[in-house]
Amino acid sequence: MMFRASGMVLSAVVALSVAAGTSLPAHAQTLIETPLLMEAVQNGELPPVQERVPDEPLRVSFASGNGAPGLHGGDINMLIPRARYLRHMVVYSYARLVGYDENYDLNADLVRELDVDEGRIFTFHLRRGHKWSDGKPFTSEDFRYWWQDVVLNEELNPGGIPAYMLVDGSPPVVEFPDSLTVRYSWPKPNPYFLPRIAGASPLFIYRPAHYLRQFHVNYADPDKLAQALEDSRRPSWASLHNRRDRMYRFDNIKQPTLQPWKNSSKSKSSGRYVGLRNPYYHKVDENGRQLPYVDRFILTVAAPALIAAQAGSGQTDLQALGLALTDWTFLKQAEDRGNYDTYAWRQAMGATVAMYPNLNYDDPVYRELFRDVRFRRALSLAIDRDLINEVVFFGDAASANNLVLKRSPLYKPEYAGEWTRYSKKEARRLLDEIGLSKKGPGGIRILPDGRKLELIVETSGEDPQLTDILELIEETWREVGVKMFIKPSQRDTFRNRVYAGLAQISVSTGIQAGLATAQTSPEELAPTSQLGLQWPKWGLYYESGGTMGEAPDMETPARLVSLVEQWNLAADPVVKKQIWEQILEINAKEIYSIGILSSVPQPIVVRRGLRNVPREGIYHWDPGAYFGLYRPDSFWYEPEELRNRS
Repeated sequence: MMFRASGMVLSAVVALSVAAGTSLPAHAQTLIETPLLMEAVQNGELPPVQERVPDEPLRVSFASGNGAPGLHGGDINMLIPRARYLRHMVVYSYARLVGYDENYDLNADLVRELDVDEGRIFTFHLRRGHKWSDGKPFTSEDFRYWWQDVVLNEELNPGGIPAYMLVDGSPPVVEFPDSLTVRYSWPKPNPYFLPRIAGASPLFIYRPAHYLRQFHVNYADPDKLAQALEDSRRPSWASLHNRRDRMYRFDNIKQPTLQPWKNSSKSKSSGRYVGLRNPYYHKVDENGRQLPYVDRFILTVAAPALIAAQAGSGQTDLQALGLALTDWTFLKQAEDRGNYDTYAWRQAMGATVAMYPNLNYDDPVYRELFRDVRFRRALSLAIDRDLINEVVFFGDAASANNLVLKRSPLYKPEYAGEWTRYSKKEARRLLDEIGLSKKGPGGIRILPDGRKLELIVETSGEDPQLTDILELIEETWREVGVKMFIKPSQRDTFRNRVYAGLAQISVSTGIQAGLATAQTSPEELAPTSQLGLQWPKWGLYYESGGTMGEAPDMETPARLVSLVEQWNLAADPVVKKQIWEQILEINAKEIYSIGILSSVPQPIVVRRGLRNVPREGIYHWDPGAYFGLYRPDSFWYEPEELRNRS
């Protein structure tokens, strides 16, 4: 198995004049200097582009018709609801060692090539001449530093080796054969390694060693380190090092990066973060222009409730965050005034909204109910999804069983299941069959211990649409004798209540793997993580290796864990697909989570003249990194006045 970067030959050549007698790589004669950087090059502040890009840059071709080669210049302005969303500059930029393409296949990106043997040996081949944003070489030493000086240092990393770097509790053998080669080897396959590297919030297995050594006790001058500690008011060298190491948070403007833009805004007070183009970025288009095309990537903090209004008045160039389908009519009506177009992309979660009965709920009477498949089926049958779709989503969504979507190669019609149809009659029959035939005032059913059947459905309180959806469900559940109360709370409180077994039913988004292939991990559909809201204590038991939580005491959930472990060890794609099918069939039958609706359109506001943004796309966190899947480093402006506006 091998991943290779594109080797396309440049189709248009613009020669650069070079100093006499200078020996340059073959590509150097074909590169076009970026206008924004010309003055810095002429003043000697930067080397010319042929010395900045790698000897073998990633050559981006638009020959397939997906977009077109562009021109340099301009800004992309986006709005974010809070300062912490600065990290989206890394998410959207989507420069990874390997990354997903639009078919969700993995391809080499920052690395020149990747060899994978037996699913357990991963050899990364770096690009000769590749440099960090400050012009320093990017080599295997940056990988060695992360592994030996960060991960294996207990002061810097008291939590130990990241879970995705362990297979059956064993770390990899890590080798650095030369300055351009890094190898990770496990005794068994590690199917999670590359997806984590390619993720929206990636596992960065490298660091700019030349920069971070000045904060590491093993390398820094003691006097300088002591002074840095005093200046920063940090309690230890490890605390200082971790504060300077912000690869994902992106708020240390001095830390070099490999992303297409580098944050240049130190202060949070302004609420405006300006990403300046990385002069050493590793991509070149077919005409010899170094990417990114756009000079600046700017994120501005805005009140969440005002983002749609600001987008509608033309205050953003590319926007999805903070927009919902309920904003669609307003955004379409304001297009000419705001000089933008509104695209409808599709979300790719198994369900946009799903309910999770807690099989680990503390109350034994309710816990027994939640563990009875007939009860879960009855709750699902008593939901009028068509009504919710029309009232909340204008009929543009689809009924969902919180499994893979139709666009997934693993999809089968039977996975949608008969349990997503609306049938009060069948729901009542199942509830009677369970033994809940006795009713009290208002027709509410009575539990075996004499209490009324009252379900508290908890949410994180962040999405006002959830209240609308739950109020519609409350009406139809009441008609079959189930009383619902809605309880919103802060996200942390919500999560902690679920984990502790104090929440009966929780509401959240569905599985991320809505477009899964056989190579996608099925772990979300088994109790393998505390984040599984339907079985958090079982998931914690698996995550902790049996030291915390509770072991599954139901046969079928335990079987799901076994199937995931079989998938982990399988190297044959056919076997992986067969395991996926078993897991999907079990979940479709058992309804461990109750999907409501899926494939809700996501409004995307796009400045007119901003090219290479697809009109139809998938808006998804992982895999996809939202806009990242479509490579914003290749977005560009036409006509010229858009590129040069202030």
